[in-house]
Amino acid sequence: MNWIQSLQASIDYIEDHLLEDIEITNVAKQAMVSPFHFQRMFGLLTGMPVGEYIRRRRLTLAAHELVKEDVKIIDAALKFGYNTPESFSKAFRKQHGLSPREAKSGKGKLHYYHRLVIQVTLRGETPMKVEVIEKGSVQVVGIRQEVSCADGENSREIPKIWGRVNQDGTADSLASINNGEIKGVLGICVDKSKDKPDTIDYWVAAAHEGDRPERFETMELPASKWAVFEVRGAMPHAIQTMWNRIYTEWFPASNYKHAGTPDLEVYSGGDPMSEEYISEIWIPVK
Repeated sequence: MNWIQSLQASIDYIEDHLLEDIEITNVAKQAMVSPFHFQRMFGLLTGMPVGEYIRRRRLTLAAHELVKEDVKIIDAALKFGYNTPESFSKAFRKQHGLSPREAKSGKGKLHYYHRLVIQVTLRGETPMKVEVIEKGSVQVVGIRQEVSCADGENSREIPKIWGRVNQDGTADSLASINNGEIKGVLGICVDKSKDKPDTIDYWVAAAHEGDRPERFETMELPASKWAVFEVRGAMPHAIQTMWNRIYTEWFPASNYKHAGTPDLEVYSGGDPMSEEYISEIWIPVK
C-alpha cells in the first residue's frame, strides 16, 4: 500500500465509524504511522485537526437528517455523539450559523463538509534541497515539556515554549554547549501516544558529547536514515511551508515513509526573521 492509499484508508475508516467513538490510535493504524505523525500529516494536508474533521462531518450528516428525514432533535443529538440537545445545539450553531430547530424549518443556509478524497497534484516548480544520510545514535541534552496534540493544541503550545527558552537564555545556553555532530539548537517531537494518547514530549535541545550539564535532561536519538531538508527564509513561516511541501510533494513522490522515531527542526545561529536565514528539517525515513 503506497502513501496515498494508506492515508485514504484512514479517512475511509473515519467515515465508516462516524457514529462510534473514534480512537485516533485506530485511525493512525490504517495509515501505518503513529498517532502523532498521522495527526501532523492530516493537519498539514487539510488545514484542520482530525477531531475538527470528525465534528464537521458528523454535524453535516446531522443537518442532512434533520432536513431530509425529519428526525427529532434529541434523536439526532444522541446519534451523532452529543449527550444533551443543548450541547448538540451549541455545536450545530457554531458550524451552521443557525439552530437545529431553524434548520428543520428551512431557515438559513447550512454549511456542509463533504467526505475527503485524497488527490495528488504534481508540483515541483520550486526546487527542494534534500539529502538522505545515515547517522549513528546521537546524544542530545535539553529541556522537555509534555504537550497535548488534541485539537491542534501542540501547534499553539510549542511556539510558547520557544518564546520562553529564547527569553530566559536556555536557547543560548544550549547553543554554547553544542559540540555534537548536528549543529544548531533542536526542536524534537517524541511521540508518547503508546502510554498517553494524543501526547508528545517536546524537547528544545542540542547535540552534546560528554557529561550532561546539570540543568538539562538527556536523550539518545537512535541511529537512523535521515531525509534532511534545507529551509531558507524567516521563521516561522518558512519552516511551516516546508513541512507542508514535504507531506504534499516529497513523500507522495518518493519511495520513503516516516520511520516513526523523533524528527528534528534544526535552528542555526543568525537572525531568524531574515529571509536568508537557514534552518533544517530532519525526518527519519525507511
